Amino acid sequence: MSLTHAQALDMFRSDDLIGVGMEADAIRRRLHPDGIVSYIIDRNINYTNICTEYCSFCAFYAPVKGPGREKGYVLDFDTIYQKIAETVEMGGTGVLMQGGIHPDLKIDWFEKLFRGIRERFPQVHLHCLSASEILGIAEWSNISLEETIRRLMDAGLQSIPGGGAEILDDEVRQKVARLKCTTQDWLDVHRTAHKLGMKTTATMMFGVGETFEHRINHFQRIYDLQQETGGFTAFIPWTFQPKHTALGGRGWPEATAVEYLKTLAISRIFLDNFPNVQASWVTQGLKVCQMGLRFGGNDVGSVMLEENVVKAAGTTNCTTEEELRRIIRDAGFRPVQRDTLYRTYFLN
Repeated sequence: MSLTHAQALDMFRSDDLIGVGMEADAIRRRLHPDGIVSYIIDRNINYTNICTEYCSFCAFYAPVKGPGREKGYVLDFDTIYQKIAETVEMGGTGVLMQGGIHPDLKIDWFEKLFRGIRERFPQVHLHCLSASEILGIAEWSNISLEETIRRLMDAGLQSIPGGGAEILDDEVRQKVARLKCTTQDWLDVHRTAHKLGMKTTATMMFGVGETFEHRINHFQRIYDLQQETGGFTAFIPWTFQPKHTALGGRGWPEATAVEYLKTLAISRIFLDNFPNVQASWVTQGLKVCQMGLRFGGNDVGSVMLEENVVKAAGTTNCTTEEELRRIIRDAGFRPVQRDTLYRTYFLN
């Protein structure tokens, strides 16, 4: 670990944004001396918005019952297959599939879906289901966490995204998502997946009223798990998008670009056992994302042929592969398409 808690806290409190960024850039250069910045072409498919969690930061969900239930949906398999077919036609190599926690969608539904996708699109990488969803599937199906992940893997699941982490500190989680899984629950899902040989990513959504100490606690917990398992491929931080959310309705301010860049940089320095750190254009826009490549980021995420959750919170940034490649080149790097596991097979 490059930083102690005290050093990380000093960095968060520092006014020397450029100095913090330069330290992060040095870590990035050490881990990625080839000057490559990667990206992926994939699609986010949100198979349902019906959810039991009612998180105050989410504008996407529909409740299981009561007012708002009428906007709930579950995509049928044929619709999902069509979305994947379109993704393949557009050069996509993976699918990131997440949704609400729906009590009627048990393990057999997901097994049938994943098997159907594998049969039709064997070349597409399935990067699906946050820790919260996997815990929900286990609970509603009355099976253990390990059996749930094993069965999903057998059906075709290949890696797990880091969604649902928000801030991995239960003091914060109780305030913004009291029904969601605990910090320990989230870590247990990823630890179990790693033990079974599956890679995952870690994320952090910040700007929900947490302190700098809460963010550092988050870094420490995923750092420790990475030391234990080595199963994380990347860390992806982004900022809370307040529009149309219950939390945003309380007058919550949006995190600034400076706050984003500083948090990105400190994460790169702290998490020196993570091979990749992603700069976000979805929440920050292309210009701040481009700056993030000099604040520790070595990846710009996905061209993202579809995305609904952040869009529901009023964020409308969009891009093309050509535009992502341009901002990477203009920042002084070589753009390279990767796959979901950060293998840069697509040198061009």
